[in-house]
Amino acid sequence: MEMHTIWKGSLQFGLVNIPVKLHAATEEKDVKFRTLHKPCHTPIKYEKVCPNCQKGVDSAELVKAYEYTPGKFIVLEEGDLNKLEKEMEERAVEILDFVDMAEIDPIFFRRAYYLSPNEGGGKAYSLLRKALEKSKKVGIAKIMIRSKVQLSAVRVFENTLVLETIHFPDEVRKPADVPNVPAEDKFSDQELEIALLLIDRLSTEFSPEKYKDDYRESLLELIEAKKKGEEFVTPDQEEKPSAVTDLLAALQASIDRTKPEKKTAGKKGGKLARKKA
Repeated sequence: MEMHTIWKGSLQFGLVNIPVKLHAATEEKDVKFRTLHKPCHTPIKYEKVCPNCQKGVDSAELVKAYEYTPGKFIVLEEGDLNKLEKEMEERAVEILDFVDMAEIDPIFFRRAYYLSPNEGGGKAYSLLRKALEKSKKVGIAKIMIRSKVQLSAVRVFENTLVLETIHFPDEVRKPADVPNVPAEDKFSDQELEIALLLIDRLSTEFSPEKYKDDYRESLLELIEAKKKGEEFVTPDQEEKPSAVTDLLAALQASIDRTKPEKKTAGKKGGKLARKKA
């Protein structure tokens, strides 16, 4: 299935110009619901109503405005907005800087898009891809997507260029404003040592395939059971951990749960037989 193109333009680094297409790299898998009127199961309609005129309005009567102070608005003409957007969209997406990926904290990332070369852009696309791989850098650029200028990082993912939109600095709230964050560490060396041991026990290579949305799967099973008129039985819930009253005891209990299985020599097949610790 061919990916839908959501933007066409050119990506520029230095004097090299690459005609490209933009495609969404991710998709939401949420189970979507409709709101029905309970007595008759008719889908509810949501209408735009002016509270001042006390009547419904259609799209032709709507205008965009900026509220510069409560109750005071600057109305913006659609033509002015379209002109500004067109000027931005027609510009080449220029890579402004190259930086180390590790310098961009994950809190800045928004959404990923795949970049594919448009007609005549294959060679330059390959050149940029190889240059990014060799240098281990990502390109920082600006792009207009859906009426919003986005800061972005251009990088390589499995032989494909990815444009990852990132927040501007003033869009990220300051950690110093988060309430109740302890200013000083209040734990013992022993607690830290056991916590590090627990992290080591649970450390592994990242394999996204091993993680799944249990709630979505159960929801789809419930819907399918109701569709077939069958009774739906929820699985037994795992025992929830109790509130931490003794940090050291909780850490030790966690370590005990993650103890590796002991290996003992077995004769069968010349392999090791396992038994639970």
